[in-house]
Amino acid sequence: MTTQQVETGKTVKIRILRQDNANGASRWEDFEVPYRPGMNVISALMYIREHPVTADGKETTPVTWDMNCLEEVCGACSMVINGRPRQSCSALVDQLEQPIRLEPMKTFPIVRDLQVDRSRMFNALKKVKAWIPIDGSYGLGEGPRMPERKRQWAYELSKCMTCGVCFEACPNVSEKASFIGPAPLSQVRLFNTHPTGAMNKDERLDAIMDEGGLANCGNSQNCVAACPKGIPLTTSIASLNRATTVHMFRKFFGSDHMVD
Repeated sequence: MTTQQVETGKTVKIRILRQDNANGASRWEDFEVPYRPGMNVISALMYIREHPVTADGKETTPVTWDMNCLEEVCGACSMVINGRPRQSCSALVDQLEQPIRLEPMKTFPIVRDLQVDRSRMFNALKKVKAWIPIDGSYGLGEGPRMPERKRQWAYELSKCMTCGVCFEACPNVSEKASFIGPAPLSQVRLFNTHPTGAMNKDERLDAIMDEGGLANCGNSQNCVAACPKGIPLTTSIASLNRATTVHMFRKFFGSDHMVD
């Protein structure tokens, strides 16, 4: 404990919903952490990990959660904080009501405590081919240039850090639903407008027209409100509605287009 912490004498009250394993029973545990100016939720969790003692003095196991960059770039530290899904690295204690309630995202299977298995999201990205397949065995030279206006909004879509917050906020994503989620849909728009990615445009559109795809979006717009990067997810979904409609008619009536 630093001199500053001793002088302030303030503590931060935190309640954590814990679970020992995927099939274990959940329970709440309360902790008190020494306060220091500018601390975030991650730093409070680090203190609890080093001092696994509850507020009533009982020893417990260290809390488990995911983290990596601590700069709201990797998306690993997503959890539900005071009822709102968000990044714990950018959640400042001074801006949160106490006791601070920490829960795992419920859209994904729980591994332990605040750690979840986000395979569902990554499998959805695989389904829609959210990448640009190129042969990297030799130099390809410079890629095709994008118009500046298109590049600017494509950059906004590329900010997605696969944090899973939009999945947690979306009422159409659940354990029993097959909806692929908002983030993969937005990535379809990103890669379909890329000059090279457009080669697989039809495959991506077919994928989101399949079960659990675009038609399962209920347009609640919770995703765009929750996204920590401010990505225009609903704009992408609206654009894909048009793209899939055109694609459907082209397939029905026949067309010689391939990558246009």
